[in-house]
Amino acid sequence: MIPFVDLKAQYNSIKEEIDKAIEKILHSSSFIMGEEMNRFEEEFAGFCRAKYAIGVANGSDALFLALKACEIKGGDEVITVPHTFISTTEAITQVGAKIIFIDIDPKTYTIDISKIEAKISEKTKAIIPVHLYGQAVDMDPILIFAKKYNLKIIEDAAQAHGAEYKERMVGSIGDVSCFSFYPGKNLGAYGDAGMVVTNNAVIAEKIKLLRNHGRIDKKYKHRLEGYSSRLDDLQAAILRVKLRYLDQWNERRRKNAEKYSEYLHNEDGITTPFEAEYAKHVYHLYVIRTSDRDRIREELKSKGISTGIHYPIPLHLQKAYQYLNYKKNDFPVTEKYCRKILSLPMFPELTEGQICKVCGVIKKFL
Repeated sequence: MIPFVDLKAQYNSIKEEIDKAIEKILHSSSFIMGEEMNRFEEEFAGFCRAKYAIGVANGSDALFLALKACEIKGGDEVITVPHTFISTTEAITQVGAKIIFIDIDPKTYTIDISKIEAKISEKTKAIIPVHLYGQAVDMDPILIFAKKYNLKIIEDAAQAHGAEYKERMVGSIGDVSCFSFYPGKNLGAYGDAGMVVTNNAVIAEKIKLLRNHGRIDKKYKHRLEGYSSRLDDLQAAILRVKLRYLDQWNERRRKNAEKYSEYLHNEDGITTPFEAEYAKHVYHLYVIRTSDRDRIREELKSKGISTGIHYPIPLHLQKAYQYLNYKKNDFPVTEKYCRKILSLPMFPELTEGQICKVCGVIKKFL
């Protein structure tokens, strides 16, 4: 059996440190917004080369609170892509704004930069570039648009812990960025957890208020109505341990991706991932394209190899967004790729032998 993600193997590799971190929290009985959370915020901000990091309950809340802190509201428009997880767009509608979709670039799978400016209107207030699969978006043109049209940039970095853009860390480039620590991420908790990262002191202060019922210091003094979205200390303690290994784990992912691409590069009918020259891809997912996707997936399954599809139905064609009145062929690249993409097993502990087995099944099938 080759799992899609092997969280047990990762735990076993750092078991002693993880167990000690958990035991420390249990003995301290400091479970909410304690020292471990504060220290993890400092350490993750440093990792991202940013000034502030604010822990929240999950990645979806990170996006929602970031939009709120940027004062995006009803009547505003926010530009993003239809090829992403629904959390990206849920956050937009939850603050009352309207989603404006743009197709993806055929090489990087991230937002097609050439199509952005034509979609900017007087109502446009923000752009959410999604650093998909671990590949950084081409951010410099977006920064130019943001300055020209006075827009906020909210990076969706849920799949890009440690990714780089022109030697700048993803998460430190826009006005604010959002991370998920869902268990299967490059940096994953043992439950839900998220983080908002920014270099803007005003935004950081707003996030701190919003995540904790509108208060920062005294328990019953509320500056505004907020929410309950706090990163608990148990998850923070676990993430602090894992953060020390993240660079090492990302390099293993990159080497695994190189092996996959080496074995599959010249295979007819298979398109391997493209890494942009401006990016350091951290391969949260290793995604190939093939017209035989469904049959190959079944063949791999029959051999005990797990795969995934990220994402099979584009957001503009989801029932949840029928009210936006998008239709088939509005975003042809996204729609074409949704029929062909296949995510292969990818995790730091994946061995070359396992990669060979996966590729051998694919090549034999072709």
